[in-house]
Amino acid sequence: MLPKRAAHGEEMPFLDHLEELRWRILWSLLALLLGSLVGFWLVTHFDVMELLIRPIQPFLHGTKLKYLNPTDPFFITIQLAITAGILMALPIVIYQLWAFVAPALLPAEKRAIVPALYLGLVLFCMGAALAYWGALPLTLKFMMSFQTGSLEQAIVVDQYLGFVVKMLLAFGAIFELPVVVLVLASLGLVTSKFLAASRRYAIAVATIVAAVLTPGDAVSLTLFMMLPLIFLYELSILLAKIVERRRARRVAAEPSPETA
Repeated sequence: MLPKRAAHGEEMPFLDHLEELRWRILWSLLALLLGSLVGFWLVTHFDVMELLIRPIQPFLHGTKLKYLNPTDPFFITIQLAITAGILMALPIVIYQLWAFVAPALLPAEKRAIVPALYLGLVLFCMGAALAYWGALPLTLKFMMSFQTGSLEQAIVVDQYLGFVVKMLLAFGAIFELPVVVLVLASLGLVTSKFLAASRRYAIAVATIVAAVLTPGDAVSLTLFMMLPLIFLYELSILLAKIVERRRARRVAAEPSPETA
């Protein structure tokens, strides 16, 4: 059972903190276990593998992905189940983390971080969707267009799935940029002026990241990664300005020491 929180303004004893942390870790691990079991059922009863293989199917010319070890299909299924379990358990894990650290935050910090959590979930899904339907097919087409006259493809399923998962996670993580800036601006660690002054460096970094994650022609490079990154950076500047305006209004509304 989780220990009761101390009354408002009182500090919880250190051992109670450890006890609460232990229980929240246990609940998070239980959520991961149950999520993995549900994920195993989903992977085995629904064609999740086909969904992940779909982007490369046009380049397989009617063949299938290969595996080299008799145990590969089973362990790949387990890996997919665990991945699905992590995704399903993530809201519970985030809640447990939030419930542990929230009492130590100021009300203004709570008001900034709670919307950031929901915004982060939406942006992560948008980044993964852009990778799956846009960047991934173009990257596969570009990479598999070399040495087609001299080489014959024999793509191994575990290496392909590792490539797909890394790309989806990379795009999803990069789309978290506005959330990171929102939290940092709420804590007073970055300002909109600093972000605006660093715009040229941000564009250079966005170009490098886009070239690494989406190798291909200039159109796909610009359309599917560089422009979204620049848009996310500009959105980060806008969010930082909103945080600063709210902070200024809150400070102006507080009574001064002379009038108190």
